[in-house]
Amino acid sequence: MQQFRFLLLPFSWIYGLITGIRNLLYNVEIFRSYTIPKKSICVGNLAVGGTGKTPHVVYLIELLKNNQKITVLSRGYGRKTKGFILANQHSNSSEIGDEPQLYNQRFGKEITVSVCERRVEGINQLETKAKETSLYILDDAFQHRAIKCGFNILITDYNNSYSKDWMLPAGSLREWKIGQLRADAIIVSKSPLNLPSKEKENIIKSLNFKNTNIFFSSIIYKDLINVSKVSNNQIENILLVTGIANPTPLEIELGKRYKLTSLKFSDHYDFTLKDIDSIHQKFDTFASNNKIIVTTEKDWMRLASILSNEQLEKYPWFYQEMSVKIDREKEFNELINTYVNTI
Repeated sequence: MQQFRFLLLPFSWIYGLITGIRNLLYNVEIFRSYTIPKKSICVGNLAVGGTGKTPHVVYLIELLKNNQKITVLSRGYGRKTKGFILANQHSNSSEIGDEPQLYNQRFGKEITVSVCERRVEGINQLETKAKETSLYILDDAFQHRAIKCGFNILITDYNNSYSKDWMLPAGSLREWKIGQLRADAIIVSKSPLNLPSKEKENIIKSLNFKNTNIFFSSIIYKDLINVSKVSNNQIENILLVTGIANPTPLEIELGKRYKLTSLKFSDHYDFTLKDIDSIHQKFDTFASNNKIIVTTEKDWMRLASILSNEQLEKYPWFYQEMSVKIDREKEFNELINTYVNTI
């Protein structure tokens, strides 16, 4: 694997040169960034996929929704539409993407959810169509230099920190590590609970960040939510169906409690009716009656639109609800609230 990476390094240098020149042109203001006219928080990363941005966006919404009129703006990756769309109660993942649909379904009318691949156009549309907005949260817009947020949160995976990563295609970095200088805070996601202080210190040192706003977050696995019309209170076997970048943490967690079989599809996978039939056929091979099918909440946003009522009456589908716990939570919350509430 390491040898294969070395073969890709020349392409990484070319890609890095292109992204470096682009960032330089923005830094010296030859390319101009549009500054969002209201308070705005960007949740992004330096690497492609799998760092856990979605639960951190959810965390921010939960933290701020009672005191702010929040609008989430996302590209809507994987949707089958283009341009600006304002989500409503009838929206689905095909129209707006799985992550925006997750925010839309979980929070309903408490927030506004929108998608637009061109974030500047999206903000301009929202300034007309969602005038009551007091805070924009931009999901995955850190490399979208055409727009400038007021506060940038950079997420990096504990198991695959950008400090040890390589530029695409040899690694997964979208830009050079120096890009972290645009961040106001870093969160090391998917960290073990009760991470020893010495290890935290070593990670902080490796990141070589400009300030002390480095936080660690851990995944908290909550209840399995039954979305079918079949009840099963005695669970022994789980068929796990995922279409996310890194299902390993969930596999490990469920494997502690159940006998687990995992079906892994690519990130943001567009499930088909044929896939559903294959999943159910696999499920039918399990000998035990105490069995269920589990997916992630994000995957459920895509699966819900193609599973029929008849299938949900026959097969026990569940999704795993999860959240994040941030260490130094009070300090992190104060940092965010101070930014949001400062005039």
